[in-house]
Amino acid sequence: MHSLSYSFLILLLAVAVAFPLFLLSVARLWFLFFQPQKPNREKNNVYECGLFTEGNAWIQFKAHYYLYAIIFLILDVEILFLLPIAVAFKSLPVGALLVSLFFLILLAEGLIWAWKRGYLEWA
Repeated sequence: MHSLSYSFLILLLAVAVAFPLFLLSVARLWFLFFQPQKPNREKNNVYECGLFTEGNAWIQFKAHYYLYAIIFLILDVEILFLLPIAVAFKSLPVGALLVSLFFLILLAEGLIWAWKRGYLEWA
């Protein structure tokens, strides 16, 4: 009985490794045989979002932008946790409502903490 479960895990591991390797090799072969390789100055020019770069690319920028991104991601995850509560709000028992209220209080406390520390100021 145990050998059957281990054989399934080995098969699953083999498929998990083989599937991405197969897709990567198919993509590589596709680009080798069907994609025309015609490099020129215009194609090799560096640009971002359709705009050509101006000046030095090695500039300093504020590390606060990382904090804004992290706060945005945290808020996205919080919305994902709150969505099922909003969908089933009328049919939730009182205990579930109390737990969701506690979750909202924790979120508000974290927002107030970040606000008071000045992490949400843009300048």
